[in-house]
Amino acid sequence: MVRIGIVGVSYRHATAADVARFAFAKAELASRLPELRAALGGAEVLYLATCNRVEVIFVRPDGPAADLRPQVFKALLGREPRNGEAVAALRAWTGEAAIEHLFLVACGLDSAQTGEQEIYVQLRAAWQSAREAGTTGPLLDRMVSEALGMARDAHRLESHHAPSLADLAAERVAAHAAGTVAGTAAGLAAGALQRAVGGESRRVAAERVGGRHGYVALVGVSPMTRRCGARLAERGLPLLVVNRTIDTAEELAESLAGGVGAAGVAEPAGGAGAAGAVGLGGARAISLESFRREPPPGCAALVCATGASEPVLDRAALDRLAGGSRGAPTRRPLILDLGLPPNVDPEVARAVGLERLGMDDLVSAAREERIAHLLRLAPVRAAIDERLGRLRSELAARAIGPQLAQLREEFERIAAAEVERLLKGDLSDLDEAQRARLTEWAGMLAHRLAHLPLSGMRAAAEHASSEATEAFFREARLKRRIDPP
Repeated sequence: MVRIGIVGVSYRHATAADVARFAFAKAELASRLPELRAALGGAEVLYLATCNRVEVIFVRPDGPAADLRPQVFKALLGREPRNGEAVAALRAWTGEAAIEHLFLVACGLDSAQTGEQEIYVQLRAAWQSAREAGTTGPLLDRMVSEALGMARDAHRLESHHAPSLADLAAERVAAHAAGTVAGTAAGLAAGALQRAVGGESRRVAAERVGGRHGYVALVGVSPMTRRCGARLAERGLPLLVVNRTIDTAEELAESLAGGVGAAGVAEPAGGAGAAGAVGLGGARAISLESFRREPPPGCAALVCATGASEPVLDRAALDRLAGGSRGAPTRRPLILDLGLPPNVDPEVARAVGLERLGMDDLVSAAREERIAHLLRLAPVRAAIDERLGRLRSELAARAIGPQLAQLREEFERIAAAEVERLLKGDLSDLDEAQRARLTEWAGMLAHRLAHLPLSGMRAAAEHASSEATEAFFREARLKRRIDPP
């Protein structure tokens, strides 16, 4: 337990921009993980990045974990920290505090939206990436497995729907869309009528499209866009899934399609083939490149959550989105940017006249209900404490297991040596059967005598320092040694 440590930055003490500084690009993760392991002296390493945290979880190859903030700072940013930068920017946990923090993170108790469950998926994906890169090991694997198991237990303990930042984003988007003036665009209704299926009349199809709201674009396929899309689909809002890989976009669009009736996303001139959009019921899919080049008209809002290392929508694309609403009876698109780093440059959005809300805005909104959620999750906190206690005892006993075995062997060796001395001296006249019984009795006695100190050491191991237990075993083995006759 003492070998594990965590170094990271999160919404707790940093802005979204500060967190983004330490994030790897997703495409670089496979190559950067081995470099990170080397920078930390060969430690087992896992890198976790979410929309509001970046943390490095590590296990030292030998000896207790230390505060490795300077090493992590350099590994993530590529330069030495200056004037205490690492200590100011990063937080560190070691030993049991690190394991407790990992459990709290996995269960959503350290999330900006307390109790959210997306972090479970993100931690599991980070673990898988580390295993594929070969940077994990037995102890780190065990700790992450324990944390994920604790998270599954926590989800069963929760009495009702767990909130998420994606839920807050969906509420904000729905409120914005509800403010859109009825009759968004004639082309929107016309495009939907062309895609009406199942023998519906034009009138019924038109009523289903409604023209009351524009569509919501989900840019990127991630746990955040999946959940946000599900919430918006439940409200009946038309959705457009935008992704670099169209197959991935189609998969998400298909899973969301049942939440809305007819599709409500207009095709650009030239049809779906020209723009790369694929109709899938209440949600549609389009490639990122096509969306950049020619976004369908009638966009009410965008929810962006990709792993890109730079903005995925440049000024030209945002200008087209803003221009598509000029002169139309609708509000301009709202941008909910959940990317880390940002998927939309705040200054560029402001320059083209689009409102952008980022992670800092959502985190600020979530803080207002944090205390209430923590009280609701009190049983989860109690369960974490209980599991930490069991794990502490188990790991402490396992850590000294080899030494306990050696100590037992030392008792048995001493008893065997004493019996052999007796059989060569005062008891030399015993026959073979008597000798065997005496030897067996001595071994049993040694085993029973060893039980008391061994049990005591197991109980004390979780509270005593490693130096104290080492001193005990060292003295027990050396001072009680009996030279053979």
